[in-house]
Amino acid sequence: MDFVKLERKAGRFLLVDGHAYAYRAFFAIRELSGPDGQPTNAILGFVKMLQKLQENLNPTHILVVWDAGLDSLRTQLLPEYKAQRPITPPSLDVQFTQIQDFLRASGVAGISVDGIEADDLIASYALAAASVQMDVVIASSDKDFMQLVGPNIRLSNPGDKRDRLWSETDVQEKTNVLPAQIVDYLSILGDSVDNIDGIPGVGPKTAAELLNTFGSIDAILNNIASIPSARIRAAIDTRRDILKRNRDLITLRSELSLPLAIADCRVGTPDMSELIGLYLRWGFNTMKRELESRVVTQPALL
Repeated sequence: MDFVKLERKAGRFLLVDGHAYAYRAFFAIRELSGPDGQPTNAILGFVKMLQKLQENLNPTHILVVWDAGLDSLRTQLLPEYKAQRPITPPSLDVQFTQIQDFLRASGVAGISVDGIEADDLIASYALAAASVQMDVVIASSDKDFMQLVGPNIRLSNPGDKRDRLWSETDVQEKTNVLPAQIVDYLSILGDSVDNIDGIPGVGPKTAAELLNTFGSIDAILNNIASIPSARIRAAIDTRRDILKRNRDLITLRSELSLPLAIADCRVGTPDMSELIGLYLRWGFNTMKRELESRVVTQPALL
């Protein structure tokens, strides 16, 4: 595992895609309820995943970022953008507030901004932190974040069985393109999850070959006659506007104002009594006992 090999530099900033992790936890653990009968499966899964990230990475700063609506520029470009996504299951929805209670008790910052997508806030924090020589780890399975990977920014994908931090080499191994080409790569392929159409008949292998040959979408369009396949030439030529639109949809807004200073994301001291109370409320008895034993064995402050 390469978590511990990161150089600390000015600190290590862990950025967590809150909704993505909560959804993953919700569907990974089924039919779990607390003593009051309220669902707790997403809470338990989220708590365990965040604790694992903290143990592996030992971050100095953490920020959990939550979605709070769709970007208006993207919906103007594509009214059906993300429109097919199902509503949040009610039994998950009621757990979000309690997850945020856990974060506050744990000394972990969380944030959401109305009308701002979590991806854009994460991108803005990631680049701002990297610019002051912090090591940044983005915890998310969203492939759009591959466009941010660089010397100071890596990805932790909860679905990666190799349990690694994705570097530029890993992105290239996965896609056969560089992180700087990911926006163009995904623009060619489209994204069915977000209702973004790509170029019909052009799959990952061909998209990578085109970008390795020409370098970018602009260069492809400027040299379209050089594409050997007449079918691919026609498919791209008739969808020039779609490709340019897709780039605007997929490019993360990385220059947003930061509503919470990076310094305010430093991991705080957990409130042990509050955490014990939350674990009691949720019926997390083993975790409660473990925390109580830690409190008992901690040396008294002089």
